Amino acid sequence: MDFKELLAYKKAFNLAMEIFQLSKSFPKEEKYALTDQIRRSSRSICACIAESYRKRKYPAHFISKLSDADMENSETHVWLDFAFACEYLEKSTYDRLLSEVIEIRKLLNFMMLNPEKFGSKKLL
Repeated sequence: MDFKELLAYKKAFNLAMEIFQLSKSFPKEEKYALTDQIRRSSRSICACIAESYRKRKYPAHFISKLSDADMENSETHVWLDFAFACEYLEKSTYDRLLSEVIEIRKLLNFMMLNPEKFGSKKLL
């Protein structure tokens, strides 16, 4: 299986693309602050998932990279909080995106707790 087939990757990719589209409407003064940060962290979730999948033969590396993806997902959550607090996102959009962040977190946690289901050797 390719990492692009993982549900966590698909959801993270869709989240990153939606954030990209929405962030186009953020004020110009946010270009090097919130806009760059939220785009970078949301895209990094996908990159870390891809890296973890390439390391799946080694459970500790697999889990470590998934932990990095979870960290980036949490950072994205924070930037969404700021975007909402600054009134760049409507409540319904914020709630929907936050729901996706939470679902991605759950999927990443499942993967970290069950690495053998993703081709990783059992932890001793």
